[in-house]
Amino acid sequence: MTKTIFRNTFLVGLLVLLLCGGLVFWVQYTQTMEETYAALQQEAVYAEQSMLLGGTEYLSSLGKVNRVTWIDGDGSVLYDSEFPLPIANQKDCAEVRAAMSSGEGQGIRTSESSGESTMYYALECDNGTILRLSRPFSAVREAWLTVSPVLLLLVLVLLISALLSFRAARQIVKPINSLDLDNPKLNTYPELSPLLRRIQEQKQTIQEETAQREALRREFSANVSHELKTPLTSISGFAELMAQGGVKEDKVQEFSRDIYKESRRLITLIDDIIKLSRLDEEAVGPERESVDLYELAGEVLDSLRPAAEKQQITLQLTGEHATVSGVYQLLSEMVYNLCDNAVKYNHSGGRVTVDISGREGQACLTVADTGIGIPPEHQKRVFERFYRVDKSHSKEIGGTGLGLSIVKHGALYHGARVELESEPGAGTRVRLIFGNQDTTEAL
Repeated sequence: MTKTIFRNTFLVGLLVLLLCGGLVFWVQYTQTMEETYAALQQEAVYAEQSMLLGGTEYLSSLGKVNRVTWIDGDGSVLYDSEFPLPIANQKDCAEVRAAMSSGEGQGIRTSESSGESTMYYALECDNGTILRLSRPFSAVREAWLTVSPVLLLLVLVLLISALLSFRAARQIVKPINSLDLDNPKLNTYPELSPLLRRIQEQKQTIQEETAQREALRREFSANVSHELKTPLTSISGFAELMAQGGVKEDKVQEFSRDIYKESRRLITLIDDIIKLSRLDEEAVGPERESVDLYELAGEVLDSLRPAAEKQQITLQLTGEHATVSGVYQLLSEMVYNLCDNAVKYNHSGGRVTVDISGREGQACLTVADTGIGIPPEHQKRVFERFYRVDKSHSKEIGGTGLGLSIVKHGALYHGARVELESEPGAGTRVRLIFGNQDTTEAL
């Protein structure tokens, strides 16, 4: 953190210094250019007056400082202080053309005769000739370099800025590094109080969540142990009686059926636990595919029809075709668990209705029954693992107590929402809502 603060503050200081230095040099450069042109202009005015009085002798004296060129109105050179005549016609030079049209002209260009960049100023005289003075551009650079000591000053300021940035970074981080999170009341920096409060709140939240997870883990372990122990005890008891010859021959088949029933219950329980573990790890397996909820619900109801007929329960499928993107096997188990519960916890002669609908890009699967219903105080917990509203009744009808947990976790995996409505004695309605799906009318 110290390095980050130091780097950021140092870069800000460096940027400010570079901007200031650039501004100083630009101002100095512009000012030097203007002063040079002003000096050339002044000298040209004096040269014009002296030339009219003394001829070219005065121009020779000016040539010691600046190059002087006297140009006729047609562009031919009458005099040059540095180069002997003849010299090429100067009418095409920009500063000469400007002087001929507006009385004066200036510019910077590379001289064909000297081969270096030169500043030119041309002035039209009263007799129609052009007097041009020039000065090498290097003279401007030399004047510009007079501000070079500013560079040394900037370097010195930069070093001082680096030291101050490092010191400021250490001072900023020092209070944070000296915090005692175990005793936040010992904090001597009021500015850090909001940070400490948030840390304490987060710490408390983590502790509460950890305790809650530990309680859930213990409860889950106890429930798993109990649920596994029950069928194993039955299997062990039946097998022991049969091994000791305490079962009459006409009862052997009945005991074998009981052992098979308890074994299947044990296998189903283990399978459900494995399914939930894979859902917790989001390792369901098969890739997603397009699944028609209407067709899927029809297949599930067909598989439950024999069990429903034994209880004289009517199964009905209504609605429209709706396609969702998901894992077919998991969606099938979710719908099966909802419909299986609707059949198991129903009254004789009751009804189970599965409705598929689609609206505004959503697909909705609703399983409604006319069964015993769920008391309000239990409705928030029925999706917990191994939670049973009536343990004695649940034991009579079978099941592992994990069906609705699989529904809940399967919905989370598919990004769906689960809604439950129930009234004791009037039935239960569970709704799965999938977002951004395609729907078509059922045939």
